[in-house]
Amino acid sequence: MYIPFEQLPPDSRVWIYQADRSFSEAEEKIIADSLKDFCSQWAAHGTQLETSFAVMHSQFIVLSVNENAYGASGCSIDGSVRVLRELNQQFKIDFFNRTKIAFLIEGEVMLYSMHELPTLFKSSKLLGSSISFNNLVPDKSSFEKAWKISAKNTWLAKYLPKNTLSV
Repeated sequence: MYIPFEQLPPDSRVWIYQADRSFSEAEEKIIADSLKDFCSQWAAHGTQLETSFAVMHSQFIVLSVNENAYGASGCSIDGSVRVLRELNQQFKIDFFNRTKIAFLIEGEVMLYSMHELPTLFKSSKLLGSSISFNNLVPDKSSFEKAWKISAKNTWLAKYLPKNTLSV
């Protein structure tokens, strides 16, 4: 059963999928319609789940389940992955490439490959204060508080030149 994202409780489980490019307005509308249809019928072991989604920055899909009502199962999670794979095929968008790291720079999402990061931090194109995305947050509350996070407060800090950790 679909519920607007803002109405789900803070401890609702989330899964965040980062696209390898931004969505056009037309794509975003179709993606949102597809996700609403999916969430409206998303079930685990025949029991309707309280679910929602959000499309963020025209580049991220956030799926959520209120597991206080009923928990998502492996099969139901597989169903959500199938929907993302269908969107991948329909729009040639990769939601499963974990080698690109997203940063929010001047309001725009920029993707960089992991092998570029040392050079980007060394040249100060990226800083410790650069905003990155923690796509592994476990729940809606963490998503709202810690999804966007300074690079120096993440695993990305290992790429920072030692003299820039306070930047």
